[in-house]
Amino acid sequence: MKPKDIPNLISFMRILLVVPVIVFIINQEFLMALVIFIIAGVSDGVDGFLAKHYSWQSRLGSIIDPIADKLLLVCSFVTLSWVGMIPVWLVVAVFVRDFIIVLGAAGYHFRYGKYEMEPSFISKFNTFMQILLVTAILSLKLTAIPFWVIDWMVMVTLLTIVLSGLNYVIVWGRKAYRISHNSNAHD
Repeated sequence: MKPKDIPNLISFMRILLVVPVIVFIINQEFLMALVIFIIAGVSDGVDGFLAKHYSWQSRLGSIIDPIADKLLLVCSFVTLSWVGMIPVWLVVAVFVRDFIIVLGAAGYHFRYGKYEMEPSFISKFNTFMQILLVTAILSLKLTAIPFWVIDWMVMVTLLTIVLSGLNYVIVWGRKAYRISHNSNAHD
């Protein structure tokens, strides 16, 4: 193993951490789930820092890192919904948004070619809200967070899911339109 492989190794370890988070949530051992969820979150920051600071970015890392992040969040949402701590409709909203983004990215790729997906501010804020919501819910047994705060966080998370999904559709729709319009103008 070379030092430049460390960020990818950390991302793979983050994927492995998904299983204990799920198991601890199902067993309602929220403190352990929270600790592992936080470790996974910190590992995301560490692998990103190492990749950027030491120029250890790789094509594999650009694929595996967001997959590890998405897997941790989606599995946490699904499991928290399973145990009745997150509304099912919020999980559905997450899946619909992600499905639209993946479908749009695949369509763009096959129609127009390679692209670089840069997350927008609203998309980053959406990820932050999802992480914050999972953290707050896992902390419920440890803190005195009022339920209205959780309800507010659920609604803000839903709003950011919708807005970030719309943002991707608009931005990539415009790019596709420009490419299509420019290629038709040259015909």
